[in-house]
Amino acid sequence: MSTATFPVVHAGFKDVLSNCYKSNEVDVLKSHFDNASGSGNDKKTILDQAFRDVLLSENVIGNTANVEALITLSIAACRQDICTSTIPVVLMSDVFDTVTLDQCERLFSYVENNVSVWKESWFFAACKNNLLRMCNDLLKRFSRAQNTVFCGRILLFLATFFPFSERSGLNIISEFNLENLTEFDVDANDEVLDSVQSENIQVKIDYNLYTKFWALQDFYRNPNQCYDPSNWKKFSGHIASVLSAFSSFKLEEQRGSVPVAKSNDGIKIEDQPEDLQHFFAKFLTNPKLLALQLSDANFRRSVLVQCLILFQYLTSTVKFKSDSQVLTSSQNEFVKETEAKVYRLLEETPPNGKKFAQTVRHMLKREELWNNWKNEGCKEFKRPEPPADDQSKIPAKKQRRNLGDIIHDATKQNKFYMGNSELTRLWNLCPDNLQACRGEDRNFLPPIDTYLEQPPSKTDPSYEWRALRLLARQSSLFFSLTHAPISEYLENVRKKLNETKSKHKPETENKMDTDNDLMMENPQDGLVEEDSELQSTDPLISDDANIHKIITATEDQMRELCIIIGNDWEKLGAKLGYGTDEIKFFRESNEGQERCRYMLRIWLEDDTNTLADLAYTLEGLKMISAADCVKRILEPADKMEDISE
Repeated sequence: MSTATFPVVHAGFKDVLSNCYKSNEVDVLKSHFDNASGSGNDKKTILDQAFRDVLLSENVIGNTANVEALITLSIAACRQDICTSTIPVVLMSDVFDTVTLDQCERLFSYVENNVSVWKESWFFAACKNNLLRMCNDLLKRFSRAQNTVFCGRILLFLATFFPFSERSGLNIISEFNLENLTEFDVDANDEVLDSVQSENIQVKIDYNLYTKFWALQDFYRNPNQCYDPSNWKKFSGHIASVLSAFSSFKLEEQRGSVPVAKSNDGIKIEDQPEDLQHFFAKFLTNPKLLALQLSDANFRRSVLVQCLILFQYLTSTVKFKSDSQVLTSSQNEFVKETEAKVYRLLEETPPNGKKFAQTVRHMLKREELWNNWKNEGCKEFKRPEPPADDQSKIPAKKQRRNLGDIIHDATKQNKFYMGNSELTRLWNLCPDNLQACRGEDRNFLPPIDTYLEQPPSKTDPSYEWRALRLLARQSSLFFSLTHAPISEYLENVRKKLNETKSKHKPETENKMDTDNDLMMENPQDGLVEEDSELQSTDPLISDDANIHKIITATEDQMRELCIIIGNDWEKLGAKLGYGTDEIKFFRESNEGQERCRYMLRIWLEDDTNTLADLAYTLEGLKMISAADCVKRILEPADKMEDISE
């Protein structure tokens, strides 16, 4: 493209963008791009510059909605391959460099809401470094103390945007920010600065405590100093004095009066909800402020959490520590005791001290897991895959039979198939529901004579009502004419029932004696009755008044069936749903025909498997003789059903 035509093409793109970015008319832009003269790369460069020029115009840069609309159009243009894939992030960087801090916070919501766009393969590889640079520039502009919430939003966005295995944001070699120096008044003297009082205990704040307190920041800045014996002695003395001062001065939860403090947004903290009442102050090192700082719960928590972080680093295994950086047994004991004391102080610090201490303990536990991951070389997170050897151990999924075949087989056996093994079993206890309701085991009413013998209270209306209901159901005496009260009427009925019972009792006893005599004279008749009872316990059929027949096979029948199947038992096992490892187990645990019999016994123990299913499977495998053997086992059961009907 010649130098003369560049301004013309650029002006054309700029005019089109000015007219169509609010309506997101990317098709119009695409058509203009195709009709413009020049090579593709040259036109992309011109369109990129046109986007930046339109963005910096007065009607766009001052309006957040117009800025978002223009960036959205640039994203659509990137997908149409008419501009470079980095232009959306370049536009956002230009905006953040030119607008105020409040506008930056509002516009950053657009960046957060479109994190899925930045993670697309079209943008991620080209834009990740630009996005990281843009976020770092924002962090440099904002104060970590005054704009803590917004800085946290930026860090959370980066954590969401980059994958877990991204190493660019990790402190791989465990370096410390040694430039973070804490300056304080080192000209110490014994003058008492101030005093604070709690529970009738007055704590004096002198320069000795002041210097020890702020000298701890140097150990927090560079924890490796603690491995030196002389520095360890100095550190342990300082931390013991500071914790002693904290223990002597107990903080009480404020009630009623709340200090009027403003958050970063200018809203009074007392007007905010309780879970949002946070004020991030910048702690100063003026000696005269130490007494006030000791009375501040947030200040105390910050110092105590710093101490816990230091203790965790000293006692944990870090890959880049030298061999000499190891605590002795006495030092480890001191750390353990001091750590318990720090947690106790955190629990005593209002508000919600126990909850805060529990949260800190949980976060440090997570930090320990993070440190172990870094020691292992920051391996990429992948879902573990099962070993190849274990694939063969997974039993093959048993093929399901067709529903029509199952219903057909159930109908042949006069059964109902309900689609669920338990429902099928319950429904087939007695297919005739009315007959099941007439069964003796469904009668829960007591006999009328027994109920009248032991009344709870003869004048109880509920007792009289139940007695009349039983009498109407079980005895014709209910219809006798009487004008007496119900209690007297029931008493007369009870006496009549006892008289009738005493009359029939000798006849019943005589009949029983006669039956016993007949049994003694004709013992063969008794054997016949016993034999009929034994027939009801045939291993093929288990019959009951209200229980449907369950068909099984005897040991002899199973042995005959296994002989017919022979060496084809492994093919049958695979068809029944057993895997290679299970068939191998049957082969190694038994010998000869016992392998097949053991396999079939286990298969039939499942309530959903029947001999009819086995016959159907054998027919599918062309084992006709074995299928006929199973059918012969089923035939006596069918005949018994016909006889019982």
